[in-house]
Amino acid sequence: MKRGRFPRLATALPPVLLLTLSGCGYNTLVSLQEGVDGAWSQVENVYQRRADLVPNLVATVKGAADFEQETLIAVTEARARVGQMSFDEAPDAAQLQQFHQAQDALSSALSRLLVVVERYPELTATQAFRDLQVQLEGTENRIAVERRRFNEAAQAYNTARRQFPTLITAKIFGFGEKAYFESSPGAEEAPKVEF
Repeated sequence: MKRGRFPRLATALPPVLLLTLSGCGYNTLVSLQEGVDGAWSQVENVYQRRADLVPNLVATVKGAADFEQETLIAVTEARARVGQMSFDEAPDAAQLQQFHQAQDALSSALSRLLVVVERYPELTATQAFRDLQVQLEGTENRIAVERRRFNEAAQAYNTARRQFPTLITAKIFGFGEKAYFESSPGAEEAPKVEF
């Protein structure tokens, strides 16, 4: 649903009907929809923070070690794919799935990078690398928090749009369901730690 569509519709409706619709949850749906879009903006914000840290991490790793080029290329390419994804409002289910896949690819590439880095003790001992690693860990925590908040906002919106009499208003004005973040396939299995 694009913003700005409803003012034209509102001018075509009689004032009495507008007052009735406001009592049927229209204003609530608009408020909750803005909450979902705001929560989505914050999700994008923390993912962007992670994407902004990646070039610094790659540069630090390149500068400190004779490093596997393939891993660095994978991280750089995954970051580029993530950088191409943006939405004006909270994405629908298909868009959210694409976004999630791009972010998972970046997460996987970063994980491989950090595993390979362990073979380079001089790199892990540098202050710049440790600082970047702490920043990335903090960012991953922020991502988890913001994804949870987005899901909470989507749940509040979806719940309101399904309740009577608001569901009538939602159907009239095209307030569609908002998608949720879901865990990655295999996330239910505990990771195996091998030494």
